Amino acid sequence: MSTPDTRDAALPLARYAPFRRAGDLVYFAGIIAVDPASGKVIGSYSDLPEEMREAAGQTGEISVDSKDGPIAAQSWYIMESLRRTLGAAGGTLNDIVNLTQYFTDLRDFPVYNRIRGEFFEIPPASTCVRVVELLPTDVARLEVQAVAYIPVDNA
Repeated sequence: MSTPDTRDAALPLARYAPFRRAGDLVYFAGIIAVDPASGKVIGSYSDLPEEMREAAGQTGEISVDSKDGPIAAQSWYIMESLRRTLGAAGGTLNDIVNLTQYFTDLRDFPVYNRIRGEFFEIPPASTCVRVVELLPTDVARLEVQAVAYIPVDNA
């Protein structure tokens, strides 16, 4: 097993690797929607860079954005972080063979699923699990963990 250069990967919030390679399989640590530099959990569209907000689903209608915004913003942020982390490992989102998604509220799944669909040409095998809470704060509503098949020769 080896741990390659992880400068472009999502930064862990504690002492662990963002991913580890075991032969042609790469195991990714769970990713939550947090900016490690500021320690701020993404809680709404306004926490995303302006150019990402519309793509994440912001409508400008407060009744819609206040309801869907927290999970939509977190979902978009996590998928972007996962995409970058896969790139650091030598792969793409199409290399993911399995996703495990941890939700604090399974009613968030439809919004997450819509956003996830925008990132994947080939849907991976998937499991959703409801949990009581996620680190680092109760604002975190979603964590996504992945396994990818990235042949050593391609990395």
